[in-house]
Amino acid sequence: MTNQKKIIITYGTFDMFHIGHLNLLKRLKSMADTVIVAVSTDEFNLQKNKRTIIPFEQRIKIVESIQYVDKAIPEISWDQKTSDIEKYNVDIFAIGKDWEGKFDFLSDYCEVVYLTRTKGISSTEIKKSLKSLLSIPHAELRRAFDILEILRKDLE
Repeated sequence: MTNQKKIIITYGTFDMFHIGHLNLLKRLKSMADTVIVAVSTDEFNLQKNKRTIIPFEQRIKIVESIQYVDKAIPEISWDQKTSDIEKYNVDIFAIGKDWEGKFDFLSDYCEVVYLTRTKGISSTEIKKSLKSLLSIPHAELRRAFDILEILRKDLE
């Protein structure tokens, strides 16, 4: 009897790479021998009305350098999932639980798994925090940093 190796694929933007991304990739590697990650291109993200901070070329280099990733490919459209599954002989399609039910149609081609996300972290929340921080007037930020510097010196 041959020991068949499992292939898993996931899709994502992977903008502002964080511990949640790393946890996902590590978990995927524990589920299969080969992990393929499709990284959304900048053009595809614009079609989804999504703006990225890190350009695609850098995001895919980051993802492909992670020890849990065996292959990184560009995601250029919603429709490519079926052809990717066939092309790479994928056994498992995995994506975050926030997409639950949206990709059930892929179960005609492979197993579909919806994974829980790392609590308390998401690129969307990081971007909201940055936007909020950047909306603070410069003079107020300067005063806050001055106060923090005084407090830091007092603690020394």
